[in-house]
Amino acid sequence: MSKSASNFLQALLAVLVGNAAYFLLEKYLPVPARHVSFRTDFGTLVDFCFCLVVFGVIKGTAAWWERSTPPKA
Repeated sequence: MSKSASNFLQALLAVLVGNAAYFLLEKYLPVPARHVSFRTDFGTLVDFCFCLVVFGVIKGTAAWWERSTPPKA
């Protein structure tokens, strides 16, 4: 798989998992951190942070996997 396709899939997965986690946990967040539909608010920033953390975990795991996998002959 090409590097750009791999990056795209990692970013897509981060957005999907991050948004799913945010919307599952939204009712437990403080009121200012909850997103209001069709508005840019603090909840949007919190949602972005969820996605960013997931993206970091995915990239870190992928880098670790590349280092731990022996090169093909």
